[in-house]
Amino acid sequence: QVALVESGGGLVQAGGSLRLSCAASGLIFSAYNMGWFRQAPGKERLFVAAINRSGGDTGYADFVKGRFAISRDNAEKTVTLQMNSLQPEDTAVYYCAADYTIFNGEPSQSGGTYDYWGQGTQVTVSS
Repeated sequence: QVALVESGGGLVQAGGSLRLSCAASGLIFSAYNMGWFRQAPGKERLFVAAINRSGGDTGYADFVKGRFAISRDNAEKTVTLQMNSLQPEDTAVYYCAADYTIFNGEPSQSGGTYDYWGQGTQVTVSS
């Protein structure tokens, strides 16, 4: 049974940092591109960042470029999202997702291509 478990969310002041982690089990982790998405109350789910199978290619939403960094450890089956310079508009539930692919190219930024999702972790940024 596949499970993606996020951790690291919480309350932080504007300008602060958080580090989200996602631990995967029940899948061949290195066969999946991994992504982070977020959803604020009353709003649609948005792509945040993604990393390909090997970790050699990443993608970011424009609104997090230069502030967030995604990385992965295939041996530990974890993917991490380092979030710096957080702003109140970053407040949302953050979800980890896994996209099975045989290609090691650019990771997808479309949530519809992802096969498995975690339960999410709340990030709240106060002003």
